[in-house]
Amino acid sequence: MIGRLAAAFERAKREARVAFVPYVMAGDPDLSTTQALLAELSATGADLIELGVPYSDPLADGPTIASAGARALANGTRLTDVLALVRECSAFCAPLLLFTYFNPVYQFGLERFAREAAGAGAAGAIVPDCALEESPALREALRERELEMPLLVAPSTTRERAARIAAAATGFVYVVSRLGVTGAGQRPDLAPLRAQLVMLRELTDKPLAVGFGLSRAAEIGEIAPLCDGVVVGSALIDAYGDSGGAQAARRVTEFVTPLIAAGRRDSAGRQAN
Repeated sequence: MIGRLAAAFERAKREARVAFVPYVMAGDPDLSTTQALLAELSATGADLIELGVPYSDPLADGPTIASAGARALANGTRLTDVLALVRECSAFCAPLLLFTYFNPVYQFGLERFAREAAGAGAAGAIVPDCALEESPALREALRERELEMPLLVAPSTTRERAARIAAAATGFVYVVSRLGVTGAGQRPDLAPLRAQLVMLRELTDKPLAVGFGLSRAAEIGEIAPLCDGVVVGSALIDAYGDSGGAQAARRVTEFVTPLIAAGRRDSAGRQAN
């Protein structure tokens, strides 16, 4: 049976576009706003949604997402609250991927995390600080619950290691567009990113989703012919800023609509004008 992530990428492919994968931080500025954002993003055209679990030491997060996590923690948002939110929203949302770090999962318990994430209706989890060699136990716990675990390939990853990561990843391969942390302020260097995508396409037929630093329609349009999905996080959080509720949802719609349009392709697989 095809998984929910693969099904989302297949649907986007049939519709001649790249899958759009937004990221939001659970509990920022509050859980009710997060629920409104999940509903709005799903209605606007998100194919998958990364739902951040706030954590005090987010190694891969740039200033925007780290600040969002700090606000969520200050509001009292914990992993159990995020799982409860997934349970409330999974029936009407695009598939939800928990974006977390290994320490909270380890403290929670790998088996318990997999069991409760599956019970809540999550599609899987991304754990950016869990290296390939350290991931088998978590990957197996998730697999047993039919949850998927995309793995990250960095610009510095060698071809041999990228092949092993791609083989182990489930759902899709998360292609990091640049060295360093997430953030929307610096435009990714698209030349090495193109080369990286070409290499990965030679190594795997799994979907390739590009994240870290994408924030503009022009960037998405340039890489759309070479990848299967794009992840937008920091720029999205910046777009709704300190607003909440319905106002935040409106801002999100205004921001993501041109980004989704930029990922459309023509019949030859090129970016549609």
